[in-house]
Amino acid sequence: MKIMENAILTMKVRSTMQTRLSKTRLVILTVLSLLLEGCSISDWYNGYYAEGAAIIKGQKDRNAFYDAESPQIKDLRSKNDAYCRGLASKKENAMPMKGYPNGVFNTPMYDGCMENRGTPMYETYVSNRAKKRDAERRARGEIVPY
Repeated sequence: MKIMENAILTMKVRSTMQTRLSKTRLVILTVLSLLLEGCSISDWYNGYYAEGAAIIKGQKDRNAFYDAESPQIKDLRSKNDAYCRGLASKKENAMPMKGYPNGVFNTPMYDGCMENRGTPMYETYVSNRAKKRDAERRARGEIVPY
């Protein structure tokens, strides 16, 4: 009889310990699932992080481009900026756009003016570099000509 009581007592202790352990595991899993459900790692990395990293890299590249200019080029850029901005913002050069009866600032004219006067904008510089790279790759046969 004593052996039977000891066996029953041992089984109760084991089941209590197992229940406590499984409750702890359940709580941990529930907390982790709630945390990960709110913000998926792939969504964060592919969306927020990748976009933010690209913006920061672009800003650094842009600042490096303008900071590398000599003082003479910076002076020329400020003169060209004043001239081209005045030219592109004239009423007769305004680009027609729906909802704007007087048109909008002519950005393509401004960018072209700056490039023609010897101080291209960063975006134009990057675009020209990409065109050169594509032409070189076409010449080597890596890209099918268009």
